[in-house]
Amino acid sequence: MRGLLLGRMQPVHEGHLEVIKIILKEVDEVIIGIGSAQLSHTLKDPFTAGERVMMLTKALSENDIPASKYYIIPIQDIECNSLWVAHTKMLTPPFDYVYSGNPLVQRLFIEDRYKVTAPPLFNRKIYSGTEVRRRMLEGEDWESLVPKSVVDVIKEIDGIGRIKHLSKEEVR
Repeated sequence: MRGLLLGRMQPVHEGHLEVIKIILKEVDEVIIGIGSAQLSHTLKDPFTAGERVMMLTKALSENDIPASKYYIIPIQDIECNSLWVAHTKMLTPPFDYVYSGNPLVQRLFIEDRYKVTAPPLFNRKIYSGTEVRRRMLEGEDWESLVPKSVVDVIKEIDGIGRIKHLSKEEVR
């Protein structure tokens, strides 16, 4: 059996990895759909789909999750919610279960007759992309919230510099 986990992964953090480990106890393989793949270079979505794939691939390897257990698929948003499930199915291998905490995503897959589960949240106050990005911007400890390999990727791409630059107000 195969499950589909959907998330923006902006950036990949320890909560994502815990969810993936739990899902892999329920299914043989997990498809990790990197949502809003077309978005990058904003405060809410600072990282490109390719950078998020790199973060996730390295973090899964660092956590000894074999590549044979997952597929990472960037999924762009489309402007028509009623077609989004078909769009997602076109991009992914077949799956039996859907894991998402997003009510809209849940509803769309429920209406397409999928079994949908909200994944457990791990200490959501700190294990959230919003909190990681806030800490990056404020110069606080963010590195303890993400796998070491993700820290390395963010440093390689100067992710902190990107977020700080994006937070500046436009000069008039």
